[in-house]
Amino acid sequence: MEKLKLGIIGTGHLGKLHTKVTRTIENCELVGIFDKDPIKAKDCADEFNVRSFDQLDSLLDLVDAVSIVSTTSAHYELGKRCLEKGKHVFVEKPITTNIWEAEELIQIAQKNSLNLQVGHIERFNPALVSLEKYSLDPKFIQTDRLSQFNPRGTDVAVVLDLMIHDIDIILHLVNSPVKDIHASGVAVVSNNIDIANARIEFENGAVANVTASRISQKKMRKMRMFQRDSYISLDFITGVSEVYRLVPKDMSQTLEENFISFGEIGVGDKKKLVVYEQPELKEINALQYELKLFVDSVLKKERPKVSGEDGLKALKVAQIIIKKIEESALS
Repeated sequence: MEKLKLGIIGTGHLGKLHTKVTRTIENCELVGIFDKDPIKAKDCADEFNVRSFDQLDSLLDLVDAVSIVSTTSAHYELGKRCLEKGKHVFVEKPITTNIWEAEELIQIAQKNSLNLQVGHIERFNPALVSLEKYSLDPKFIQTDRLSQFNPRGTDVAVVLDLMIHDIDIILHLVNSPVKDIHASGVAVVSNNIDIANARIEFENGAVANVTASRISQKKMRKMRMFQRDSYISLDFITGVSEVYRLVPKDMSQTLEENFISFGEIGVGDKKKLVVYEQPELKEINALQYELKLFVDSVLKKERPKVSGEDGLKALKVAQIIIKKIEESALS
């Protein structure tokens, strides 16, 4: 079996998770790790019994691809360095801190025929994956992504730290150009925006109301979607999705056995059944799944599931939201 030789750059909390998970991917060989902090690197190397490199170039000389799991502010410099050395790159979200950096990384990857995948992990959350059999065409989306305060990640606004997960999913699901954005937010306990809300309007008429906070008392990662004849609720923490649908009465025999009927709604020949379904919970590790898909895309010479262009689209919307909030604070 052909194996992809991969190195990991960054050995903080998330870097350790990458190290742990990468070792379980069958068609991937974890060559080693690098961190500019030698103490962190040694700690990770000892915990997972992997080789630690003192110099980044020494690691790059031995690998085909890398996972960049550094602070967001270092994504551009590290990504450019790796791509220019001919290495495929998986970079954690957001792709970079600003748009021109992301555009340059994409250009370098395209020029050198290299894969550039962005780690928007929620695309692979069991809650969303379980909806693959459904036709999704949301007209209104409500998301709430709330976290307790953690200094990790405060080098960027909460829009880039948390909200960008939902922005990416929304852009993927709606698949229509953004028409307008309204936003508000405030910095509370850090130097960057800690809580934010945005209303994203699309040219096809869809609307998304997105809230993110890193100063909440409890965690919440929920998305609610409304579309013609259905309401869908996703819990990204539990991985559970719930689907409420209106279906014609004569379709009741074609439904799967795990649905519950809540009776009928409507009048005359327009009556429909209200049915509830809970899609089968997918037993997948989202991080392992997205990294495996990255490895597969490189070996099979296919487009990444979440490309650099996808990461750029999410970043552009996030930057507009940040700009709107900053302008509102000055007015």
